[in-house]
Amino acid sequence: MSLDPELQEILDGWAALEGPPAHEVPVDQARRAHLSETEHLAGEGPAVARVSDDTAAGVPIRVYEPEHARGTVAYLHGGGWVLGNLESVDAVCRAVANEANARVVSIDYRLAPEHPFPAALDDALNATRAVEADVVAGDSAGGNLAAVVARHLKTQLKLQLLIYPVTDAGINTPSYRELDERFGLTAAAMRRFWNLYLDGADGFAPDASPLRADDLSGLPPAYILTASHDVLRDEGEAYAGALERAGVPVTLNRKAGTIHGFWRWQTKAISREAVREAGAAIRAVLG
Repeated sequence: MSLDPELQEILDGWAALEGPPAHEVPVDQARRAHLSETEHLAGEGPAVARVSDDTAAGVPIRVYEPEHARGTVAYLHGGGWVLGNLESVDAVCRAVANEANARVVSIDYRLAPEHPFPAALDDALNATRAVEADVVAGDSAGGNLAAVVARHLKTQLKLQLLIYPVTDAGINTPSYRELDERFGLTAAAMRRFWNLYLDGADGFAPDASPLRADDLSGLPPAYILTASHDVLRDEGEAYAGALERAGVPVTLNRKAGTIHGFWRWQTKAISREAVREAGAAIRAVLG
């Protein structure tokens, strides 16, 4: 299966770069690079009627509110629990707000290694509860947090929207073996992220690896998006299967020709298409 041409151009550009692998550079440098990538690939995003910064349960948030918005989506950014902030998902949160016709609350949870597990999860839980979200959403590590939040707040939520989520600390699925070192995110990068996030905590505890939870029954319906050329593909799809076996309604969308990170890159047509599809799923539960 070939990649989307616009995403192939991104990979070709990365291949031409000189310097150490991303997982070997200092955290501060990696954070700057992550934001620089976002500025280049995500663009400014669409206009939203109202955008404001605030706090919820002491956690910084950014609120995107279209005219006549219905319901609230709590959004948790990706970045391996180490990278990212409100700016890194600003464009995609704008797009989600408009496509879903919903108030989107982006949560600026604390990052590792300065604040290891469970600080990010605590912030995600407290802020999602405080804003009375109807939907919890997140990409990558944010998808991990969203999945755990959905288990803790299952009676509050109507939908969990998980974008190529991290669901297990094992780093040993077939997609890792098939795709590692070829399409951006690598096993080495994920090992570093897990190590910095956990700081010695048990990575197989269900609050870290939601795929390991003993009981997934009664959770809100799930919309799970995976990328065909992503090392995280199989664990996201394994989580979809585990939810289905527990009786949870699941929509699984493996987006052909895509790589990890593409969801945020709103300058790309396939990324905007993915947001339109997810927005429709949110509208369906919010009425």
